[in-house]
Amino acid sequence: MSTSVVIQAAGGLALFLLAMGMMTDGLKTFAGAGLKRLLERWTDRPLRGLATGILITGLVQSSSAVTVATIGFVNAGMLTLSQAIAVVFGANVGTTVTSWLVALVGSGFKISALALPILTVGVILRIAGSGGRWASLGEALAGFGLFFLGLDLLKDSLGGFATGFSSTVEGGAGTHWAMYLGIGFVITLLTQSSSATLAIVLTAAGTGVISLEAGAAGVIGASLGTTSTAAVAVLNATANARRLAMSHILFNVVAGVIALAVMPLVLALAGVLADWLDLEGSPAILLAAFHTLFKLIGIALLLPLVPWLARRLDRFFRSAEEDLSRPRYLDRTVASTPELAVGALQQELERMEELVTGLVHAALTREGMTVAAGTRQTSAIHSLYHAITGFAARTRAEKMSPELVEQLTVAVRTARYLSEMAGQAGSAIRLREVRRVLPEDTVRLLMDRYLEAVNRLLTSEDVAGESVSETEALYQKLKASVLRAIVNAELDEDQGQATLDDLSALRRMLDQGLKAKGMLAGTDSDSALPQAEA
Repeated sequence: MSTSVVIQAAGGLALFLLAMGMMTDGLKTFAGAGLKRLLERWTDRPLRGLATGILITGLVQSSSAVTVATIGFVNAGMLTLSQAIAVVFGANVGTTVTSWLVALVGSGFKISALALPILTVGVILRIAGSGGRWASLGEALAGFGLFFLGLDLLKDSLGGFATGFSSTVEGGAGTHWAMYLGIGFVITLLTQSSSATLAIVLTAAGTGVISLEAGAAGVIGASLGTTSTAAVAVLNATANARRLAMSHILFNVVAGVIALAVMPLVLALAGVLADWLDLEGSPAILLAAFHTLFKLIGIALLLPLVPWLARRLDRFFRSAEEDLSRPRYLDRTVASTPELAVGALQQELERMEELVTGLVHAALTREGMTVAAGTRQTSAIHSLYHAITGFAARTRAEKMSPELVEQLTVAVRTARYLSEMAGQAGSAIRLREVRRVLPEDTVRLLMDRYLEAVNRLLTSEDVAGESVSETEALYQKLKASVLRAIVNAELDEDQGQATLDDLSALRRMLDQGLKAKGMLAGTDSDSALPQAEA
């Protein structure tokens, strides 16, 4: 094997990886929020989630991008774990589009006749688009053109290598399927791209470097290699990310093991599929069909088990926030006994108040408290709120006295106040961060005093009416000072407007918190703060 062949093969692989990155980034940017809307709206059932995962992955050529977006929707509560698992399964099938592209490109037509015009159009759009969406489309098209050119280089280099390789490897110990399985796994691990591995394996099989069975083992190895990428990527990720990674690993391991066990049968079915599609039965075409079929085997086996799998995975990788969000005193058995149900709700509300008060105190005083950390705790509190309201809805109201009905109503209102209070924690954290850029005289001093006053009112047991009035007067002074700083150009306008929004949010937090404290103490009030303009 000459040095020039190695350099040509390495260059083809590098060009292929560059092309895949350009295609993925360009299409994601060009599609914009459309992909997110598709994920959000078309995943309500496992089959639709599966189809959505296949479609989006086929378009953007990146199962990782689809998985990351899916994790974001699960963390935001827009998708359940069952829906997300179906999307991830679909993303695995969507990766087979790359196999078909590689196989069809290598079927005998002149690649440059297709690649160069696409590359030209892409570069024109990239230059003329001036950084907008059309420029992103141009980047994707340019990546598509480079994709074909990279495959052309790989095919030529591996074609020149085929004769010598066949005479030294074929018929020896190196033909064992385990060797090619390991090669597929290692290349995917090194390149962090199963698509690159598939391009190498299919091109090698198409040029006669390796046998059809060896190529099939390499395809399975590439799929197993993606599981190591997923495992490494979520080592320090959220619990939902780890659960989805586990579903991704389980899918590829199950499908891969079965495909290895019945490889001759699946290859025979691949030949039937190629004939049915009226495609030339070249090794690359057969391996593309094999790749698709063994992914579909995994779908057939695991898709019906998605609800069960989601329940099992939900028990693993529990985060501290998820443990906080689980009710401690609410039990289905007491929901049928109103007196016990109201007592359990009162205990859970007291626990919820402790959680919210702790979050607010940290947001107002703790150095190093980040918006991200506050968001995670807020999400847990919101989940607890929904658990409380759901429990209240299941309580047998027809058996209650009017007094118990009123207590139940007050409990739900209190939980809502506490939930809304927690929702403003991010504003408190941002206000502590923005104080560093405020003018050092009046504005910063007033900000410190106001944050201290709010913290004192929300965390103390006894709240005096005059303290509330004084804090409200302090708020009005601080708001006027920020406006004056914007007018005097002492504070950037955008930052100043954001500060005013956060101040209004913090005032609402105080109002909701005082209402909740009053209800827990047995005193109700429609408005805890004076009705001044916010």
